[in-house]
Amino acid sequence: MTYRAAVREAGLRAALRSVVKREYRDIEAVAEVSFELRAGEVVGFIGPNGAGKTTTMKILSGILHPTVGEARVLGFVPWRRQHDYLKKIALVRGSQPIGGPAELTVMDSLRYQQLLYEVSHADFRANVAELVGMLDLESLLDRQVRALSLGERMRAGLATTLVYRPKVLFLDEPTLGLDVSAAAALRRFVAEYAVRTGATVLLTSHYMADVASLCRRVILIDRSRVRYDGDLNSLATTLSPYKLIKLSMPDRTGIDWERFGELDTTQDLEQEQVSLRVRREAVPEVTSELLRQLAIVDLTVEDPPLDLVIDQFYQAGRR
Repeated sequence: MTYRAAVREAGLRAALRSVVKREYRDIEAVAEVSFELRAGEVVGFIGPNGAGKTTTMKILSGILHPTVGEARVLGFVPWRRQHDYLKKIALVRGSQPIGGPAELTVMDSLRYQQLLYEVSHADFRANVAELVGMLDLESLLDRQVRALSLGERMRAGLATTLVYRPKVLFLDEPTLGLDVSAAAALRRFVAEYAVRTGATVLLTSHYMADVASLCRRVILIDRSRVRYDGDLNSLATTLSPYKLIKLSMPDRTGIDWERFGELDTTQDLEQEQVSLRVRREAVPEVTSELLRQLAIVDLTVEDPPLDLVIDQFYQAGRR
């Protein structure tokens, strides 16, 4: 996907000149992005700002027509926006959790979706009852959308989106702006919904807690290209050559830690703890030496935090 964007130099003269003669530059938003999702998968689609995540989501949901390339979702070409296709997919954006007139009540919005997506009365009653229970919406049904908090709007927006039971769900930053409790509740709902319905979910989020709690597989893109596609648990192994050895000991003074590894200053540890960054292949030898030479109360070996690993990967890609 390539955009044509107007550009000009700063200043009044350049602004006036651009009125008569505009200059443009092609901006590559998505290139060489290729992946497949199996039915029922919940996959994390991650990357830095500007990597092309939302653009890809918009292409797959039929909002954008790509400059070149092909895509198929449920056998449909998304940007043809066929009625049968739109009835089987949903795009939920954290920046715009619920559409339609804000004067409508939540139940009015649900009934509007029923008419729009031609949901039978029996299915509508059953689906609403299930969603009300899963999303704790009973007290919100008779309230106007404009009177809801952000967390309430997100829950109501999910209900209106899912009342017609889409088979593919695109979630674009669904926990954006939510507090800790609301974000955790939304993650629980998405996980339960995917299990109950067998829906395929593609999730973008800058919050690794969303990805870690919902996704076994992640697709990482940077500079509009896929950099990793695989198991979430293997991501740290792939991106970071180090592991963390964390030590608890009564006395940490006078020890030359450089003999064992590099002190990790990114960890918010208690005073009696030490965290060492050690190359993966050296972990067994270093662990043995630490236990032999020091009076250690407790020792653990961990992968570095995933959000830190990914941030370091992003920073390295920008150099």
